[in-house]
Amino acid sequence: MNGDGWSIEFTGPAGSSEALRETLLSLGNGYLGMRGTGEEGGGPESIPGTYINGFHETAPIVYGERFPGFADEKQTMINIADARLIRITADGVDLGPDAPGLTDERRTLDLRRGRLNRSLTWNLPTGGTLEIETTRMIHQVREHLALSEYRIRSRGFDGPLTVNSGIDTGSRQNRHDGEDPRLGTAFSGDVLATSEPQVLTDGLILTQSTMASGMRLCCGYRELWSVDVESTEWRGDGVAGRRYTLPIRDGETVILRKYMAYFDGSTADPRRVEGELEAALDTGLPALIEEQESFMASFWNDADIRIEGDPRMQQGIRFNLFHVLQSAGRDGRRNAAAKGLSGPGYEGHYFWDTETYILPVFIHTRPRIAAALLEYRYHGLDAARDHARKMGHPVGALYPWRTIDGRECSANFITGSAQYHINADIAFAVRRYVDATGDEEFMGRFGAEILCETARLWCDAGHFDAVDGRFRIESVTGPDEYHVLVNNNAYTNLMARENLRGAADAVDRLRENDPGAFATLVDRIDLSADEVVVWRKAADRMYVPYDPERRLIPQDDGFLHKEPWDFQGTPAERYPLLLHYHPLTVNRYQVCKQADLLLAHLLLPDAYDIDQKRRDFDYYESVTTHDSSLSACVFGILASELGEAEKADRYFRETALADLDDIHGNTAVGIHAATMAGTWQSIVFGFAGMRSGPILRFEPKLPKAWESCAFSVRYRGRKIAVRITREETELRLESGDPMDVAVGGRTLRLESD
Repeated sequence: MNGDGWSIEFTGPAGSSEALRETLLSLGNGYLGMRGTGEEGGGPESIPGTYINGFHETAPIVYGERFPGFADEKQTMINIADARLIRITADGVDLGPDAPGLTDERRTLDLRRGRLNRSLTWNLPTGGTLEIETTRMIHQVREHLALSEYRIRSRGFDGPLTVNSGIDTGSRQNRHDGEDPRLGTAFSGDVLATSEPQVLTDGLILTQSTMASGMRLCCGYRELWSVDVESTEWRGDGVAGRRYTLPIRDGETVILRKYMAYFDGSTADPRRVEGELEAALDTGLPALIEEQESFMASFWNDADIRIEGDPRMQQGIRFNLFHVLQSAGRDGRRNAAAKGLSGPGYEGHYFWDTETYILPVFIHTRPRIAAALLEYRYHGLDAARDHARKMGHPVGALYPWRTIDGRECSANFITGSAQYHINADIAFAVRRYVDATGDEEFMGRFGAEILCETARLWCDAGHFDAVDGRFRIESVTGPDEYHVLVNNNAYTNLMARENLRGAADAVDRLRENDPGAFATLVDRIDLSADEVVVWRKAADRMYVPYDPERRLIPQDDGFLHKEPWDFQGTPAERYPLLLHYHPLTVNRYQVCKQADLLLAHLLLPDAYDIDQKRRDFDYYESVTTHDSSLSACVFGILASELGEAEKADRYFRETALADLDDIHGNTAVGIHAATMAGTWQSIVFGFAGMRSGPILRFEPKLPKAWESCAFSVRYRGRKIAVRITREETELRLESGDPMDVAVGGRTLRLESD
């Protein structure tokens, strides 16, 4: 792999790394995603994929033993029709990934402009070559539109070309592996029904629907040639389109431009596809490219992080931010899947990853996207209420651990539904968004109801101890999935306390500042003043375990009483532990999959002093395997806060290169979107030490190899440019009203000049 600060480049045949390259070179816009497979198809290791965010199939979950409250159906994002397909025949040979004479293949992901470029040379049997260059783009402004340009140049060859251009109907099932729970399961039969295509003189339109969930999509394409061509209808095994024949002469270049459109749900109508394609043709490729580049320039103006002195990390942060952008839904009805739109891993499910790891990036760079991601959770409240009832709670809402349509689809309840902390994570994200943006309208329309319904759940899930009056929450699973159904997970209790207080504060603020919204809320959820009193009481009396002898915060009531894991006797090939040991075996020992309590220290920076954080960091670092990609960034940020520069840098590099270096060995089935967002957090919250509160504050600690680091953040209507060097930290107010900030403990005033 090569490239620079604005590109990722691969040359030569991929071989067994083909699926990995396809993931890294995938394109998306939060609605539509396409893996980096060539237009001609992929080799035997390829995992082709075209996806619509949220478009999925369902199937009943079959349990050997079923109990009340278990999830009913699995949900899986599926591989849909692929309109990129182009196949060439010249000199009696078909061009494909294994074609004889294929040389000089190069694939480059252009991060600045948001497109994938390919080039290859094809040596023909009778002499001469064809030089092929392609450009692919999924439009960031027109979310339903994808584009490709396919250029064929002859060198020393005169003869006919046959070009088949069409749609692969997506008959391939998702890749699965029953031994790896991170990947998920496949379906036993066909999942897509495809209508008879509507054949156009310059393209094709077809409609597909899922067999069980009844979801519907409509897609199609139209194309333009730079030369006159003859065409006929083309049909094959699972493919349909048009077959073109045309002559090509030595030195001549012919160009095929393909415009593709996708719609799903209530908009899945051939007329919508036709309209989108007609508008694209009327606009023309140059203008469409200009729209794309303008969007990308605006995004990078807000989100770019510039690093001097470390080219590899410069490439890594931009690559990660690019994929985070591509993963996030922007319409309030779609979220961000753990693997984005880059592959079938985790079946396209949404987790807590969005609120805890991804959302902060958008809060401080693109707040509108952050609001849309939270709005998705609001629209899932009814499903969360229903899930709470199935789990035995007569009040409140319990958000699903894994979902696409808002219903719980995790078949493993001990590491799924038992992770009640997702309620607090979502509530915390609502408050974090409103605090950083000042968007009180969002709180009135959406946020307060989320906070109240999640707070209600805690009051039923927990209880006041009859002996000491403390509020306890038992039989839950915290972020560390190696310890399940524990009592008083410290992270869960601390975050539940924030949830309860935040809900009470939101109600009080709404009553005082927006009586109309307050009255609507009271009427909608039948809210009583007594409930709010109980929320505050539960928060004030929340029990958090503490070991006075070791002066540590135990992860839960029983964690410190367990036998230490034999790390020295565990060979490297036995990690991650979840793939090699029964869950109960791991559950009996002091060993953590990922950051748990330490994540609470990051999210609640003022809850404990620096000495407590240091003791907890030292202990939990010694027992954590980092088998989850979500772990390293949390440890790195805290290491930076504690002045552990070498550790902070090491954890940061592991985060930044998680996918580029395939550190966890499963990037072939999709990127790790939350980990990528963790790279941004590692820089802004870690090395820059940014924390919010009464005022925005920074505690910069630049990595040893870096000369400088610069970025921008949005905060309460302002845009602030930050540049950190070894000698100084410079903050500049680029827009918005004057404000106070703190740098290294000094309070300063930022003015517009």
